[in-house]
Amino acid sequence: MPATERLSCPARRDDGGAGRDVRGAPGGGATSLVFPAWGGGMERDAGPGDARRALGHLVEAVLASRGEANAVFDILAVLQSEDQEEIQEAVHACSRLFGALLARGELFVGPLPSEEMVLTGSRGATIKYKVWMRHRYQSCCNRLGELLAHPSFQVKELALSTLMKFVQLEGEHPLEQPKWEGNYLFPHQLFRLVVGGLLSPEEDRSLLLSQFREYLEHDDIRYHTMQAASDTVARATDGRPEVPLAFWNNAFMLLSSVSLPRQEGTLSSFYVKHTELSDKWKVVHLKEHRKAFQQMWLRFLKHQLPLRVCKKVLVIMHDSILPHLAQPSLMIDFLTRAYDIGGAVSLLALNGLFILIHKHNLEYPDFYRKLYGLLDPSVFHVKYRARFFHLADLFLSSSHLPAYLVAAFAKRLARLALTAPPEALLMVLPFICNLLRRHPACRVLVHRPRGPELDADPYDPTEEDPAQSRALESSLWELQALQQHYHPEVSKAASAINQALSVPEVSIAPLLEITAFEIFERDLKKKGPESVPLEFIPARGLLGRREDLCAQHFTLS
Repeated sequence: MPATERLSCPARRDDGGAGRDVRGAPGGGATSLVFPAWGGGMERDAGPGDARRALGHLVEAVLASRGEANAVFDILAVLQSEDQEEIQEAVHACSRLFGALLARGELFVGPLPSEEMVLTGSRGATIKYKVWMRHRYQSCCNRLGELLAHPSFQVKELALSTLMKFVQLEGEHPLEQPKWEGNYLFPHQLFRLVVGGLLSPEEDRSLLLSQFREYLEHDDIRYHTMQAASDTVARATDGRPEVPLAFWNNAFMLLSSVSLPRQEGTLSSFYVKHTELSDKWKVVHLKEHRKAFQQMWLRFLKHQLPLRVCKKVLVIMHDSILPHLAQPSLMIDFLTRAYDIGGAVSLLALNGLFILIHKHNLEYPDFYRKLYGLLDPSVFHVKYRARFFHLADLFLSSSHLPAYLVAAFAKRLARLALTAPPEALLMVLPFICNLLRRHPACRVLVHRPRGPELDADPYDPTEEDPAQSRALESSLWELQALQQHYHPEVSKAASAINQALSVPEVSIAPLLEITAFEIFERDLKKKGPESVPLEFIPARGLLGRREDLCAQHFTLS
């Protein structure tokens, strides 16, 4: 029977999506393999070895003769199985079959027409075969996309690697006609299927995304991932009143896995191999990668993100996002919104704001007033304490700051130090002393020879504006009180104001990460004197010397 007659048989036609055999029972849910195109229609319970051999015979038959093309239905039917090992064998078979067909050019090239229209039309047998097989290939890819949500991670991983193999082969043997000579072609539709499967709104795909990272080392995959992720994220809220947290977590993990090279130059590490790279292709220029990177993050950050995702973005903002943007100043809106939230989010936003202020001339009104407002008792206990004080030290390092502003920060920190833990005090006390070293006008806080006696502290700790806090009229009596602290190292650090402050500043970098455990361990390792004297004059005899009171009234008999 000619191949075209067998291919056009309506009783053997695929439903075009999930690999259903309309001739009988659906492929999904089958517990045994039925191979009517091979072995005379015999039904048997198949183990993994039997399934592998049977599927191997089917693949060999299809590749050997177009007359056995209907056996593709049986291979696709096994993809619907509930048995994990059978699915894996079917995926391997599809990878071998369609990989060979792509390499041999036996799939239709161009806009894919309707299957019914081609098979019932007057086109030649070869065109009908290629269109029909292209539809089977599309059904296979759709099913592999569904398997990215399979309960078994082994099946997910195998489906991902097979889809990426098809991306590579389809890129090397395009299924679309180039618009002009040298036109860059990439299987965008297939790759969007992959990225859409990774950005699932239903479940956490972190393990699968970690496997996908190895593909992001290739320049072309990274570029098209940014484009596909940008489109998917932009449509995240379409038709949804609320986007699940799983989607945001998956999207953040994918976006944060994209890392651009820092050096300018032509990119040439391609996953899809080309005989020659053209300078006209956007994918070979780092400038275009930066634009795609920027668009991807801007579309992600325009949404109302969950607080925990927002914190994750801010943690990597200064190091992994801002340096790669074509226009870093476009992050001003997001960072200022985050800085206005307060609490730990504001602390994390400081890093990005510092880069924009320092390197990109951002003018932020009332910046120091809001920074002053972040100083509360919780600042000594948050996870990002070291980062906050490192940035605060940078922001207060300028010698052009007014004295009243620096005095307000020093006084606020001194007041908070009264209830701070020792590990925080060992960092805060040198921090305050450094402020006094940088700004000699603030030394009146510790030395006011002709000042009036203070019956009450004029400093107002409830005032939000540092200019109105009257800190410069006050004194750092809190440091004198901390000289009586129970911990000797804290007492020693607070006593630094009793003498003239040295000109070089004390580096607080080694003190930022210090913990209570480290202090305790350090105290345990200290060695005391070998012998502890208990009496100044050594005792002689049981009752002492003759002139001792005990010897005058008692005798030994």
